[in-house]
Amino acid sequence: MSRLLPTSTAGSLPKPAWLAEPEKLWSPWKMEGDQLAESKRDALLLSLAEQQLAGIDIVSDGEQTRQHFVTTFIEHLSGVDFEQRETVTIRNRYEASVPTVVGPVAREKPVFGEDARYLRAQTGGPIKWALPGPMTMVDTLYDAHYKSREKLAWEFAAILNEEARELEAAGVDIIQFDEPAFNVFFNEVSDWGIATLERAIEGLKCETAVHICYGYGIKANTDWKATLGSEWRQYEEIFPKLQTSGVDLVSLECHNSRVPMDLIELIRGKKVMVGAIDVASDRIETPEEVAGTLRKALQFVDPDKLYPSTNCGMAPLPREVARGKLKALSAGAEIVRKELAAAQAKPTHHQGEESFAAS
Repeated sequence: MSRLLPTSTAGSLPKPAWLAEPEKLWSPWKMEGDQLAESKRDALLLSLAEQQLAGIDIVSDGEQTRQHFVTTFIEHLSGVDFEQRETVTIRNRYEASVPTVVGPVAREKPVFGEDARYLRAQTGGPIKWALPGPMTMVDTLYDAHYKSREKLAWEFAAILNEEARELEAAGVDIIQFDEPAFNVFFNEVSDWGIATLERAIEGLKCETAVHICYGYGIKANTDWKATLGSEWRQYEEIFPKLQTSGVDLVSLECHNSRVPMDLIELIRGKKVMVGAIDVASDRIETPEEVAGTLRKALQFVDPDKLYPSTNCGMAPLPREVARGKLKALSAGAEIVRKELAAAQAKPTHHQGEESFAAS
C-alpha cells in the first residue's frame, strides 16, 4: 500500500434493512433463494460504495453476505450439525446456542471465493477479506467429535489455509483472521493458538492480518470490559508471540479503550491496524479525536506501518452512525498525513548546518 496511513475497517458494516433486521447480530435473512443471492450482491455493492464515498483506502465486502463472522464460514463445512445445538459459554463471557461438531470437519467447496472475485471486479484498489481464526472458530462450537480444542483448531487451520489460498488467487490483497479469543485464552494462545494461525497463513504471498479486539459493541462485551479495571493489558500476553510470527499486520482496539498505547511497542516491526473508532457507542467521533488516537500510536509505530481502522466490526450499529464514523476515520487520518508531510518538508536546524558546512 503506497499511501501513508491507509484506512480500513476491522470487518462488518451494517446491513440494509431490506436484507436483514438492522442493528442485530445473527439477524435472519428477509428473503431466500435467487432473490437472497441477488440482494446480498446488491448489499455488497452498496457497502463498497459507502466505503469509497467515505474515503476508505482498503475496502472490504463489509461482510454483507454473511450472518455472522464465524458461523457463516462454519455453515459451509461438513462434520458440523446446525440442527443439533448446545449452549456454550463463548469467550468466557456469554452463553449462546451453537452447532455441534459431530464428525471430521472438511471444506467440500470454496466458501467466499465467488464473493471475493465479485468484489475484486468492482475496484482496482486494495481489498481486504476477513476469515475467522482457528481458535475463535473452536470457541463458537460444541465439539462432540474431537473432544480436544487443539485438535479441532488444527483441522480448522488447514481448512482456512485452503480457503485463504483461493482468496489470494481471487485477487485479495490482505487476508485477515479474526481472533478475539486471543484476548481470553492466554495459555492456549501460547500452546497452540499462534501455531494454528501460522498454519492458516502457510504459503500465502499476499499480506496477512490478525484482528484481536474486545468484541462487538453488544451488552455482554461492554459488561465484560467494565470488569477489566483501569488498564486492559491482555495484549501484553500475546503481542511478544505475534511479534515473532509470520503475520504481517496486527489489528487492535485503541479508541475509548483502556489499552495502554505503549503495548504497541511489543509488536515493533509489524504493521499495526490501530482501532481509532469506538464500535460500542453511537456517538460519531470527530476527525480530531481520530487524529489524537493516531498521534499517540505514532509514538510506538512508524508512520509507514500505521493503518488507521475501526476497533471491531460495526454490524450492530445504525447505518448512518457507521457512515459518519467511516468519514471521521478518513478525515482524522488525513489530518495526521498532512502533519507528517509538513514535518518532513520542514528542514531541521541540524540539516541546515550540514548544508551550510557542505557549501
